[in-house]
Amino acid sequence: MLSGIANWFRQDWSTGWESGSTVRLMTSPYTYHFSRDPDHKQVYMIGLERQRSDGFTVGGTFFRNSFGQPSTYLYIGQRFDRIAGVGALFGQLTGGLLYGYKDPYENKVPLNFRGFSPGLVPSIGWKFTPMYSAQVDILGNSAVMFQFSADF
Repeated sequence: MLSGIANWFRQDWSTGWESGSTVRLMTSPYTYHFSRDPDHKQVYMIGLERQRSDGFTVGGTFFRNSFGQPSTYLYIGQRFDRIAGVGALFGQLTGGLLYGYKDPYENKVPLNFRGFSPGLVPSIGWKFTPMYSAQVDILGNSAVMFQFSADF
């Protein structure tokens, strides 16, 4: 397993973008919080990502976090198409840098230092057409975000 991870880091990151890459515009109109914190605000998100033909993805989102603070998430990840052999079902896992949770909410995300913290977002989604899809992003043990996307 460790050799597979090492090979992943050694691969040529410049290949695969030329043919078959997808640019994706994303938005989220609603986030459901598992707890009823009176400080919670509605979360809005807009993002852009680019996916290679092998599923490798880079992207970024701008959003208003659960406490009304402007925030961003810059990430890399992998998209997994045809989950369980179902053509429209996909999964995605991203990891990266989260910024925006500041005083007095800096302790609402783990390992936060001056507003910066690591982020990890697993997702499951459904591709309705070759261009349009929806997915549910799992935001730790705090919330789920409902997201809509358009591929270009």
